[in-house]
Amino acid sequence: MTTHHIKKSYSPNTKLSDLICENYDLLLVITRFGISLGFGEKSIREVCEDNKVNTNTLMAVINALINRPEHPSETVLSDLSAPSLINYLRKSHNYFLEFRLPLLRQDLLAALSNCPSEVVFVIRQFYDEYVEEVRKHMSYEEKTVFPYVEKLLGGKLDKRSHYRIDIFSKRHDQIELKISELKNLLIKYYPTSSGYELNSVLHDIFSSEDDLSAHNFVEDHLFVPLIRKIEKENGL
Repeated sequence: MTTHHIKKSYSPNTKLSDLICENYDLLLVITRFGISLGFGEKSIREVCEDNKVNTNTLMAVINALINRPEHPSETVLSDLSAPSLINYLRKSHNYFLEFRLPLLRQDLLAALSNCPSEVVFVIRQFYDEYVEEVRKHMSYEEKTVFPYVEKLLGGKLDKRSHYRIDIFSKRHDQIELKISELKNLLIKYYPTSSGYELNSVLHDIFSSEDDLSAHNFVEDHLFVPLIRKIEKENGL
């Protein structure tokens, strides 16, 4: 998520069209909440009601990404819907793994079409290793973290289990290293006579990195504190 946002707090009464025009990156956020375009002059609350989206959760994600507060307030955490937030995170995973990263790979290889094969091999390997790190990170959430939270919410958690959300928090490694290596490789060592195509791909790589960073921020800033709060309420 890039830094084009106008920093201010929005309310559910804000027109969704105004929000998007001022913060166009949030198009990705509303899409992951299952909201399509064509909402006219409706407020955020009205659009959420039309799409059966938890308004407080959408507002928490929006305001967190725009303003990047150090910690979420107790009011924000109390108003969050854990199932709604998990659904948002799952759709984010699907977006990255099934759409954004495969398309970026395709565009990257097309931009390198006139490059020596050994150079293409190295760059492709860097990119594929990066995607694998992202995939492992998200797979862990899908197979371990989300099922744990769903059992916790449903009262079906075996309290003898030693798993807690802080385990996820501790192993929530950042995955920026590989993509930084790839960017440096392209910027510093790849000569090209016409830079438009490759520079466009580089821009998309930077944008994807920002988007993944925003995704991680939502997990660290909203999801983990919320589940930690629920654990405490359940005596864990």
